[in-house]
Amino acid sequence: MITVYEVKLKRVTINDIDQAWVKIQTAPYHLNHYIFITTEVITEEITRYCAAFYEHSDGVEIAVLDCLSFLRHFLHLFYRLRMRFLDSYQQLMLSEPDSAVSQPVKEVFLVLRQAAESAD
Repeated sequence: MITVYEVKLKRVTINDIDQAWVKIQTAPYHLNHYIFITTEVITEEITRYCAAFYEHSDGVEIAVLDCLSFLRHFLHLFYRLRMRFLDSYQQLMLSEPDSAVSQPVKEVFLVLRQAAESAD
């Protein structure tokens, strides 16, 4: 799945969404999501306009999120990927020589991870 994020420090307009649609259609790879993050108010008209694309775009989602909604989205995304991230991070950290990451730091990481996972 490929998601594109575009940050705007202004209100997202229909023209912005139309330009995103052109980018989606001309991308060299299939985009699944195009998400605008804005610091401004999101109108109902924009929300409806985005929703209409999903129905006639073979499942490509265009969405506009305010900063707080984006934070919720990002935390949800990270939650789904956290185990893969932690496994990769642990592998990298443990493979480092003690001169780069000391043995006590490695041990503390493993103890904290084990405690966190047993609490789940």
